[in-house]
Amino acid sequence: MINIGLDLRINTDLKFEYGNDTFGPSPELRHLNDIRKSLLDQSASGPDTVYSIAMDVGRNKDLVDLKNRMLLFGAVVYNKGQIGREPVRSQGHIHAISSSCGSSTPEVYEIWSGEAVVMMQPNASNNPKECFAVHAQPGDVVIVPPSWAHCTINSRPETELAFGAWCIRDFGFEYKDIRKHHGLAFYPIVAKNQLGWLPNLTYRDTYLIEKKARKYEDFNIESRIPIYKQYEDDHDKFDFVTNPDEYKNKWFNYRP
Repeated sequence: MINIGLDLRINTDLKFEYGNDTFGPSPELRHLNDIRKSLLDQSASGPDTVYSIAMDVGRNKDLVDLKNRMLLFGAVVYNKGQIGREPVRSQGHIHAISSSCGSSTPEVYEIWSGEAVVMMQPNASNNPKECFAVHAQPGDVVIVPPSWAHCTINSRPETELAFGAWCIRDFGFEYKDIRKHHGLAFYPIVAKNQLGWLPNLTYRDTYLIEKKARKYEDFNIESRIPIYKQYEDDHDKFDFVTNPDEYKNKWFNYRP
């Protein structure tokens, strides 16, 4: 696992251990039955624990500032394996409108180990048009903008996937439209040790753009420096996460 800027370790049972200067909760587990409504095959078998997630992780010295900013750091580890023909993944969601800022909010991912695809589309209506599959490796950052539907996929099923993420402290999720369509616009399919895509026919006129994670100089994100360390060096750097309406120019015609 890359240097993540925190004294945090992941056990083999998808649990987290925190160092003396680091706070964090016992993780919440997400089970296969929790995500079935978004699967290609809703009766598929796979690992019972899909992933574990610890929301609100950080250094003890930063807790007051993080709370004042409504900023929250999460740690996530995905199980290895497959769910039927699909790799282990989340069901997908849209960030709900947060009461603290009055809008949907973005999320900043940083891959720690394994490989991921962050699947995202501008909405979960019948016709989201452009959809993106962003391939990310350890050290890569991926930003999901406000109001976009998205899910995270473990694109190397033979190993676990671990990542961290900045989000707003009063986060909430909307699932209705995604569940109505039984997932996002494309399903990830594992075939001959490669990841492919199967269109979700409940959507119309969609197309998929596959790409590698890009650099985010437009957000002043520095490459190969842990995003938690970047927050420590500049506490204002991730204000676009908690006050997205003040950064509307960054979301207009956004390209992952």
